[in-house]
Amino acid sequence: MMEIIKAFVVGGLICVVGQLLVDFTKITPARIMVIFVVLGVILGIFGIYPALVEWAGAGATVPIVGFGNTLAKGVIKEINQAGFLGVFTGGVKAAAAGITAAITFGYIMAIISKPKVKN
Repeated sequence: MMEIIKAFVVGGLICVVGQLLVDFTKITPARIMVIFVVLGVILGIFGIYPALVEWAGAGATVPIVGFGNTLAKGVIKEINQAGFLGVFTGGVKAAAAGITAAITFGYIMAIISKPKVKN
């Protein structure tokens, strides 16, 4: 039960930070997403985010910051195996399942929904 609570708190705090940035700054949601991904990469490189993932579980891996951490881990692993080429292939290999799911479900939702143009 404690694992569920930790995951909920950490995931919720990440979402709260994102919502506060949307509500109280002029930063666009797309830029906030990029900030979170880059933050996940930076924290992953320094070993901070993996410690958070170990403590909070899915609460840290599911949000977009976890995607950045996955990219960083993939690049580091691939550099160790393939050398410099790993800089270009590691992140995509590590995040392939998530990228594929996002594209697939985004496409399905685009077919099912009725998109509207914002005025």
